[in-house]
Amino acid sequence: MKKYQVAIIGTNIGAKHFEDFQKVSERFNVHTLCGLTRESIDKILQSNRETKVSLNFEDVLKVKEIDIIDICLPPHLHFSGCKKALEAGKHVICEKPLVSSLKEVDELEKISKETGKIIFPVFQYRYGLGFSKLKALIKSGLAGKPLVASLETHWNRGKDYYSKPWRGTWKGEQGGAILSHSIHIHDLVSMILGPVSNVFAKLSTRVNDIEVEDCAALSIEMENGTLVTSSITLGAANDTSRLRFCFEGLTAESAASPEKPYSPADDEWTFLPRAPITQSQIEDILSKVSQTKSWYAGMFGEIANKLNGLPSDEVTLTDARNSLEFVTAVYTSSRQNKIIEIPIDKENKLYNSWLPYD
Repeated sequence: MKKYQVAIIGTNIGAKHFEDFQKVSERFNVHTLCGLTRESIDKILQSNRETKVSLNFEDVLKVKEIDIIDICLPPHLHFSGCKKALEAGKHVICEKPLVSSLKEVDELEKISKETGKIIFPVFQYRYGLGFSKLKALIKSGLAGKPLVASLETHWNRGKDYYSKPWRGTWKGEQGGAILSHSIHIHDLVSMILGPVSNVFAKLSTRVNDIEVEDCAALSIEMENGTLVTSSITLGAANDTSRLRFCFEGLTAESAASPEKPYSPADDEWTFLPRAPITQSQIEDILSKVSQTKSWYAGMFGEIANKLNGLPSDEVTLTDARNSLEFVTAVYTSSRQNKIIEIPIDKENKLYNSWLPYD
């Protein structure tokens, strides 16, 4: 199988990407790390002498041997970065949120088809043993019909977090807790339960002196009839993420460990039977689930599978579009104070942008 050459653009979350690319070094090599300053790059590379250094994105795009551009920039730069990378003949990995409107997603899809290059949006929370177990139980038939689910994204973000001038602003961050923090947990619900049918949202700014929302309460109905509630705040004492799914045959719940707020798939999960399903039936299925790489490393592995023509479970452009369609529906619901159905029509003003001043 081919070993892919990657250029990481950005040194904030890019540091985490660099770390996890080392865990799949048999499939990827970080050819170049590009940032604003040599100091920020050296802090990541440390003693690594193989990865090249660049302070110019345009120069990186011209390097023929680079196969993949990994966009780890602030959200307002994602669309332009992805567009330039695709047009330079590179595959693209891009951090969340992929872009800032459904219109931009559709434009990138068109460019992707024209160039023949693939966009891999980032939803690293999908990968880990916990979700592998839950998927196995669903596939076995033991879970049965999904009934309800509840989500908690209760994190702590204060002055230090918002010291970066682009954060907390519509222009720089493109949204608040719905877009930058709870986007992962809502993607996970769609991964397990399928598409969203409609949502009613209440958003507010109660914790920080910022432009965007930092608290939310959502009522969600899935296409299969499952009812979901989502509670979000950036004013909790610590960072915890919790998911609880009630199926007709069992209840699945993450432990919401403070040590693993950003990797619920690696958290401890409980799977409790509901008669006539028994615990022994559940344990029999779980005993056959093997450990896999998690978080970014797990996601990168699936990207390599896709590029090599192997069976894969990569995050797709459709996944990212569904996520941003949900975000659009949430902002629409909050502003209009009513239930919003999905899909979002192109005639909806927020199709072009959910920013309040557009």
